[in-house]
Amino acid sequence: MPGSDNPNAMMSASKPIVEVDNVSMRFGTLEAVSGVSFSVTSGSIFGFVGSDGAGKTTLLRMIAGMLRPLCGSIRVNGLEAASERTQVKKLIGYMPQRFGLYPDLTVAENMAFFMDVFGISGAERKKRKDRYLGFSNLIPFEGRLARDLSGGMKQKLGLACVLVHQPMLLILDEPTNGVDPVSRKEFWEILHTMRQQGMTILVSTAYLDEGEKCDQVILMHNAHVLEQAAPEVLRADYSSLEEAMVQRIQAADQILAGDHFGI
Repeated sequence: MPGSDNPNAMMSASKPIVEVDNVSMRFGTLEAVSGVSFSVTSGSIFGFVGSDGAGKTTLLRMIAGMLRPLCGSIRVNGLEAASERTQVKKLIGYMPQRFGLYPDLTVAENMAFFMDVFGISGAERKKRKDRYLGFSNLIPFEGRLARDLSGGMKQKLGLACVLVHQPMLLILDEPTNGVDPVSRKEFWEILHTMRQQGMTILVSTAYLDEGEKCDQVILMHNAHVLEQAAPEVLRADYSSLEEAMVQRIQAADQILAGDHFGI
């Protein structure tokens, strides 16, 4: 958790914590990310929205250091995400779409496993378990097997496990996909608590009402960034963020079609 108990987890709010500069990625003939640039202010929630296959997951995996960009650079707290991956890994918590909980372990045992991975020992173990299971409302379910949790509870347990080493940057790839509305609301309440305590959060989402909860939103389509702005700016001339996104995507497709046919 960023704060006085984790002095390495804070940085000047005036300096970007993530800097993405002209990054591209390709898988064979498929262009996944094309010439993307942006920066993320420390202590903010930064959302990624867009059509399926737009490149959101690939971009988040590159920021997490799991993929090396074909070209361009990504820096996390001044460190090169690809070449300084070991140092970057200590600063981030990454939760993919399918997070690797152990179904045959209980809630408490899953937490213990992740604390073992990150070398958390002594009295700090109980402190962190109580803290992250506490605001996830999972303490009454410590003895329940992970496989027997509801979808929303599994996602909250996954988040608690990601948070045990108190990262300065949290990266979430569609964490509430398929989760019921009440659990989604609770999940976002946890994220806003994390933000208030100084954590920076990158989150992709298929739900545009969640995009409204972000400080900044990037709209992606066909491997490109169409726009980056605060949600209220993106939807300024429209009735909703969804309408604004659809209109921008349709306009981008029309331009692409015109270029293709020489119009």
